[in-house]
Amino acid sequence: MIATLKRALSRFDSFTRRCVVIGAVLALVAASCLVKLASVQLLEGRATAQAATNSRTSKVTIRANRGRILDANGTVLAQSVERYDIIGVPDAATAFTPVACGSQQAKSLGYCHQIDGKPVGATGAAAVARLLAPILGLNAQELGASLNGTGKYLVIKRGVTPQVKRRIDKLGLAGIVYGELSSERVYAENTLIGALLGGVNDKGEGVAGLEQTLNGTLSGTDGYTVYQRGNGGEVIPGTVTASKDAVDGKDVTLTIDSDVDWYVKKVLTEGVSSFHAKWGIAIVENCRTGEILALEDSDDIQAGSDAAKLNASRAVTQTFEPGSIGKIPALAAILQNGAHKITDKFTVPYEYEKDGQKFHDSHSHGDEHWTLAGILSNSSNVGMVMAAQNVSSQQRYDMLSKFGVGQSTGLDLPGETNGVLGTPESWDGRTKDTVLFGQGYTVNALQLSRMVSVIANNGVNRGQTIVKSVTDADGHVADMTNDKADRVIDANVASDIANAMETVGEDYKSTAGVDGYRVAAKSGTAEVAGADGRLTSIVAGFSGFLPADDPQYVITVVMQDPDGTYGGITSGKLFGQIGEFLMQKYEVANSKPRTDAIAVDW
Repeated sequence: MIATLKRALSRFDSFTRRCVVIGAVLALVAASCLVKLASVQLLEGRATAQAATNSRTSKVTIRANRGRILDANGTVLAQSVERYDIIGVPDAATAFTPVACGSQQAKSLGYCHQIDGKPVGATGAAAVARLLAPILGLNAQELGASLNGTGKYLVIKRGVTPQVKRRIDKLGLAGIVYGELSSERVYAENTLIGALLGGVNDKGEGVAGLEQTLNGTLSGTDGYTVYQRGNGGEVIPGTVTASKDAVDGKDVTLTIDSDVDWYVKKVLTEGVSSFHAKWGIAIVENCRTGEILALEDSDDIQAGSDAAKLNASRAVTQTFEPGSIGKIPALAAILQNGAHKITDKFTVPYEYEKDGQKFHDSHSHGDEHWTLAGILSNSSNVGMVMAAQNVSSQQRYDMLSKFGVGQSTGLDLPGETNGVLGTPESWDGRTKDTVLFGQGYTVNALQLSRMVSVIANNGVNRGQTIVKSVTDADGHVADMTNDKADRVIDANVASDIANAMETVGEDYKSTAGVDGYRVAAKSGTAEVAGADGRLTSIVAGFSGFLPADDPQYVITVVMQDPDGTYGGITSGKLFGQIGEFLMQKYEVANSKPRTDAIAVDW
């Protein structure tokens, strides 16, 4: 009995010891768990919570809208429209399982996934690609390969329309595919000043034309929003921690009148074609304000295209000798410096020798009795050399400079060239006289127009303008008109030259005339180097203003190698067509009869 009791107690002690050991082990495990729990909650909790928050937090850029470019009437020439960049989340795409239509899950979610009424037939990135690729016009296999991986940000396609983005939103791929707001630059649907407007790059930055030179004005400042994103990509309410509003770029209004520019482009294109010219340039300027209403060339370049990004406008890059239009500043030097009066009489031969150099006129003739006004109206090279005997080289150079030759127009247009005007010291024994009839220096078409506008403005060189105003996002308008105005010659000298130019306009009335309006103009035909490097090419120009009795508009037309050669019967014809349109569009009153013509011969 006693032995049995001892054995029982022994077994009890063994069980108790085991229980105690097990209990101690469990207690140790529990204690370890408590310590770990305390560590996670008290020591690591903040870092863990912050990591979770960081994984949900997104900083989304709010794109600023690029400013518009408008014409003088408010017609939009360039603007940015709403577009979206489609972004994929590879992490989420890899774990994607399509929701079968008709399933309980589909009923619960309110959407399902299928293609043409059939199951998707795949999971993961391949399934996402099969659903998405048809909408974006992409290859499903290539898209699936791109999405099959890790990461949270993959640009799938840029610049899709809002309509495409809405179709993607309906796919039920929230948290896997979403759209980021962006923009696309679009332009008027024609070649209106295409090369002049230029274009932007993929980042929306101006890289050519006015888009480039005005980039700082047109560009806005992006904003941002910092918030936490839910599993479906949505903003978790109350989690926006920081934000900054975007500031849109400023709108730029040009002096260009798109109606006038369109017509000028039409006339120029048809004229270059009918005269079989290599190229043409035409400019319309409001001589009272210096505003450029039209600036066109015959090149067919669409704004925003690769061609527009690679080529500047011919109207500002092409230089040429002005030919006989250059007699205008030469005559101004003669009259302003008192060498002669406009009514002085000359006997002008066909050919004339001076300082060992021979000069001749474009057409053979006997000795002609011309006044100085007649020398201009008959475009005599010989007469100009004879009349400028007492005008020094420095005086000739100074007058050309004051008329804007060799000087920037101040328009700051991309690719604009100043032309070439050598100093008097660089002129040889012939050049000092050839500059009297528009040879030995070069200009662009804008400078040629400015040259004529000095006479139209009673001897004042008025600054040209192509940017009329700038309007900020709050509607504040800043006037950008160039108000610079420098007197070049006396008003009576300009009046005398204008009178002689009006006689030229009458001589070309059959080709360059505008019914009901008096025209003051000058033609120019200059030899230039052809493809073979020799003087085998011609630049034919015609520039003038109307109405001659109340100057309002300067028109300049230039063509290379037109059939007919001479500026008065080629470019002059286009001048007349443009002039007629201007008079009708702006409802300019008819001219009064001319009663003060200066005699051109004696």
